[in-house]
Amino acid sequence: RWQKIFMIPLWSKMAVFWNKMFLTIIVLLIVLFLDAVREVRKYSSVHVNEKAANVNSSAFDHIQMKLFRSQRNLYLSGFSLFLWLVLRRTVTLLTQLAKEMTSHAALETQVNDATEAAKKYMAENERLQEALCGKGSGKKKESAEGTEEKLKEEIEHLKAELQKTSAAFQKAKNEVAAVKKQSEGVRREYDNLMKDYERLQ
Repeated sequence: RWQKIFMIPLWSKMAVFWNKMFLTIIVLLIVLFLDAVREVRKYSSVHVNEKAANVNSSAFDHIQMKLFRSQRNLYLSGFSLFLWLVLRRTVTLLTQLAKEMTSHAALETQVNDATEAAKKYMAENERLQEALCGKGSGKKKESAEGTEEKLKEEIEHLKAELQKTSAAFQKAKNEVAAVKKQSEGVRREYDNLMKDYERLQ
């Protein structure tokens, strides 16, 4: 499903600007977060000074309101920054998983083709061996031995190719499993963060 979504032309056009957009939003969120931290520190110190000075209640309430707003901005920008990074990581993992699944399917097809070709050559080899056993002519035996050698070489070559393809298939399988584990870890981490966020709310 995700692979089909990533194949949409609109998404491929957006992917060109995705990194720039991501970095822009990250910079914006970091600036907002730092500004919120500065405001909280500023109004916390003012709050302590005003409380110590015992000023009138309206000024104290005004400082309290500004402190609350700065704390709210701090939490909002902090959670937004964190969730934006989690979203980026999730999209990256989904993209990797879609690519690995595509290569996995291609390798599977290649392995099946190589297996069928090897079976076909083995059957031809057996048929030629049976034909050689039935005929007793010397020249035919020599040519048949030459053909048999060639067929053996081809079979060895195909077996080597089959082993290479099987190794590549196994490697792709391991990579897909690793990406799946990573995506499960990110999903669990995201669920835990959402629980923490709900508890904080």
